[in-house]
Amino acid sequence: MSESCRLSYDNKIILAPMVRTGTLPMRLLALDYGADIVYCEELIDWKLLRSTRKENGMNKYILFEWISGPVASLVLNDSSQLTSDDQHLVYFQFFLSPEVLGTVDFIDQTDGSVVFRTCLREKPNVVLQIGTSCPERALKVAKLVENDVAAIDVNMGCPKEFSIKGGMGSALLSQPEKAQNILTTLVRGTKIPVTCKIRILPQLADTLELCHALARTGISAIAIHGRTREERPQHANHNDIIKAVAQCLDIPVIANGGSKEIDRYEDIATFKQATGCSSVMLARAAQWNCSVFRPDGKLPLDEVIVSYLRYAIEYDNSGSNTKYCVQNMLRELQETMRGKKFLETQTLEQMCSLWGLGEQCRQKQVEMKQRGLLGRRDVVPASLEPRLKKRKVEEGGDTVTELQCAFLRNVYGSDVELPKTRLLMWSRKNRVRQPEYNTVQEDKLFKSVVTVDGKKYSSSFWSVYIRQEKNKRWAEQGAALVCLWALGLESIETLSKHGCIL
Repeated sequence: MSESCRLSYDNKIILAPMVRTGTLPMRLLALDYGADIVYCEELIDWKLLRSTRKENGMNKYILFEWISGPVASLVLNDSSQLTSDDQHLVYFQFFLSPEVLGTVDFIDQTDGSVVFRTCLREKPNVVLQIGTSCPERALKVAKLVENDVAAIDVNMGCPKEFSIKGGMGSALLSQPEKAQNILTTLVRGTKIPVTCKIRILPQLADTLELCHALARTGISAIAIHGRTREERPQHANHNDIIKAVAQCLDIPVIANGGSKEIDRYEDIATFKQATGCSSVMLARAAQWNCSVFRPDGKLPLDEVIVSYLRYAIEYDNSGSNTKYCVQNMLRELQETMRGKKFLETQTLEQMCSLWGLGEQCRQKQVEMKQRGLLGRRDVVPASLEPRLKKRKVEEGGDTVTELQCAFLRNVYGSDVELPKTRLLMWSRKNRVRQPEYNTVQEDKLFKSVVTVDGKKYSSSFWSVYIRQEKNKRWAEQGAALVCLWALGLESIETLSKHGCIL
């Protein structure tokens, strides 16, 4: 990659890596509002390495470049050719594939979840942060994604127990030789810029020594959270220590940890001056209201949420991740009437309905389904190929009637209304043997087959693992729901209305 095309970290305002928050909708929203660089959430190396790269309609692109008046266009057949972070370039996409997202996805083969999703629009600005304790694994990840992102960052500051036990995150602060080895391996082995993000050490001298050692590996920048790994957000950020580091390094230093001091755009410059850094990285301030990046001032929260939900719809963001992000925007507003209704939602469509986007969400999901996009409902353990909506399959010589139908707990007001309860009551009323459930687990997925009156029924939707007991029960509820449909006790129209099927 030519130097002119490499991502620059000088004088930038950056969306920080945040667990569960830094997914594609939030990153795109931050870019809309004025962020220069956006980091994804920390992704563990082994999770990326067990994923499969999939292009959703990324076959061709049209690149338009403004050249002092007229617009010139160039058609590219490979997204890896697009490497520039030049702000004068405007990217547009058209898709020849029947799949409609226009994304590159890295999909976990054990449960079909999207580990990392990106798109062409953010390519010049997105940094993938990895959690790693192994130089070889780190380099494998970098080679896997280097054509899809602008840079790689290594998390060396996370204080969470999971990271520390795995020798990742802030555990690397006490293993400087290993940290240097990881960074050196990445700098030498990948064609895109490499950075790291750390926390300060208790002593200034130790912090300076560590930063000098890391800078010597050839990294392009270093981000510093101004708290030790024992300190938490309620503790003051040590801006003076960040400033001392910035004054003695020759590479850009990115200040982080100042969200308590940043409520509006003007506060970003104040924090930058206080830390003497090249750039500023925002976490919680952006998580609460991403429009803090706007030079013209923050927008009303409802407007920000609507914009976020539109991206969640457009890029098929998971309902659970969307809910988490909106909850962090609502904060104390979760106690309002709408906030309480929001907490009861389970699907993206239900969430969007509270902000007047329910029909738009449903239409988009149906459109993606019709065009062959693989969604969460289509995941099976052995393959990521889609299943038929309704079909009959063989199980041990017996025919199983299947319907691609998801059980959603919040559709049912009481336990009496649950599919398993209704099916049990039907069997007793009709004097047939009570339903028998056979539930299996493969990888992180659950599926149940229910036998009623000698016939078998199942949902082809595999219930994803969150907590074993809960998802075993939900898989059984899904099978019971299919049986109720086959018996004429549930209609396709009702299931569709509730979001159980598309």
